[in-house]
Amino acid sequence: MGNRNCFFFLLISCNFMGVSGYPNGLVTDSCSSMTPQHGGANAQTSAAPFSVTASKATYSPGDQITVTLQAKSGTFRGFLLQARQIGGGAAVGSFKITDPTNTQGLNCNAANSAVSQKSKSAKSVIQATWNAPSSGTGNIEFSATFVRVYETFWSQVKSSPIISNTPVPATSAPTKLPRPPLSSNPSSSLVFISSTGCGTNKTCFSNPAGCDAATNADCYFMSSASPQGGSDGIQFEISGKSNGYISIGFSDDRDMGNDDIYICGQDGNGNIQVQHAFSTGRSTPTIKPLENVNNISTSFNDGIIKCSFITRNSISTQQRAVDTSYYIFIANGPTNGGAIQYHPSRPFITEDKVNLLGSQLASGNANTPAIIKTHGALMLIAWMTTGSIGMISARYFKQVSKGIQILGKDIWFQAHVFLMLLTVAATITAFVLAFVSVRGWSGGAHPVIGCIVMGLALIQPLIAVFRCAPDSKRRIVFNLVHAINALVIKVLAVTSIFLGLQLLDNSPNQWLPKVMGGFVGWEFLIYLVLDFNLFLKKEGKDQGTIHYEIKINTTPPEPMVLLIYILGNLMFLIALLVGIGQT
Repeated sequence: MGNRNCFFFLLISCNFMGVSGYPNGLVTDSCSSMTPQHGGANAQTSAAPFSVTASKATYSPGDQITVTLQAKSGTFRGFLLQARQIGGGAAVGSFKITDPTNTQGLNCNAANSAVSQKSKSAKSVIQATWNAPSSGTGNIEFSATFVRVYETFWSQVKSSPIISNTPVPATSAPTKLPRPPLSSNPSSSLVFISSTGCGTNKTCFSNPAGCDAATNADCYFMSSASPQGGSDGIQFEISGKSNGYISIGFSDDRDMGNDDIYICGQDGNGNIQVQHAFSTGRSTPTIKPLENVNNISTSFNDGIIKCSFITRNSISTQQRAVDTSYYIFIANGPTNGGAIQYHPSRPFITEDKVNLLGSQLASGNANTPAIIKTHGALMLIAWMTTGSIGMISARYFKQVSKGIQILGKDIWFQAHVFLMLLTVAATITAFVLAFVSVRGWSGGAHPVIGCIVMGLALIQPLIAVFRCAPDSKRRIVFNLVHAINALVIKVLAVTSIFLGLQLLDNSPNQWLPKVMGGFVGWEFLIYLVLDFNLFLKKEGKDQGTIHYEIKINTTPPEPMVLLIYILGNLMFLIALLVGIGQT
């Protein structure tokens, strides 16, 4: 009986060992066949519910390619991934392990020449980075085996061919796919993108409006649609002339910042790659993991970059909100070592939000809307010209124009009231235009500060209406409150103008804010001159000197300083208005 129990125990143990497989992924005995040693179980013959995709369609020696293994449905517990020359049976290149928690390198014919799972936990997506060998190995493909459960697996699920940009040595085995002819340093074979189906099967945005990327070399084009077969995600097509990159961005407004971006651009070796990024403003966008992006096709021919891909990533403009309607941006610019640089021209922007999964023909251009230009011009005139002159007249011309009246009031007072009412009216108009253009609330500091300026500007004339009589004991309270409120409005208005000019100015050197800096400096200089003149007058009056008596009987300097200020003010104003008009 004891011997029989011992035999039974050994039998059960052997069977258990046989069905357990290799949950730790150390499957070097499957390097050649890529078939799991699972007790005689055969690979499934049905279509694999998994995909193998690469981040590039071509490669050069030393390149890095991100390979994504993804379950179309369900999960997988084990996998084995290799890169093989098309028609070959040995692993080529090596892998960089980017997820050591779930993946590990295997030595099939060299260190890390294959990747497998590290545990039998359920997985839906796995990524690894393949390093191309230093010498040409010809066209390759990525091959993977997926294990769902012990007896259910799919062997050698392949990616699309990856084309080599380097001639294969004569001793290398021939490949099944001939290398396509090169044109203008292409990064892959031609990608066909056209306007066929725009407005019926897909949403399109192009500039010039209605151009066809298949026939017009100067056409900047993007389209979005549901992938064929009814699967989830969005299929994007991008095409445009560029010496570095072309990108599409998705935004809640027509201003840059808090935008989800897909970039189709040259890497350090001149090959075209697809990148996912998030923009927080005018700084370089933050590159995000590509994650659920597949079916990538790219080309660079005759200076035109084209990309096509399917993304299942959520498009988010605040890294939390998810929607399908956005303003679309198309931008292009240079790259440096694979990193995108500032785009020298303003992006093409749709006039309205676009449903990415609809069938729209979106329109738009690269110009700032006229209503926004008018908003900026009015705010500039209000707080750098009419408002500034109105404040100077009240502060420095009371004594100079004393006795000179219009309609029973001193001329300085009438000028001050007229100019400040004009300033408030221009501010109200500009404020309304901004909301009419955006049709809602726009993010950032500019609208917040603008609303504060609007509120304080409305309060200022109300304070003036209820002012005390000039000889009242409380008059000093009015003077103090009126002056402090004016100073706060001025500081906030200038700050808001600086922020607004930064939003409008798409030039690499941001010249509009720099001119605005000169504008503010000019006004500050005039205030210093007039304050110094006031100081001299006060000193002379306090000392009762003959010098003071002579000075008050000569022509006062204030009108001449004001004239010089107005001339300089108009020069800066015209320069900025022209700049705003050109944005």
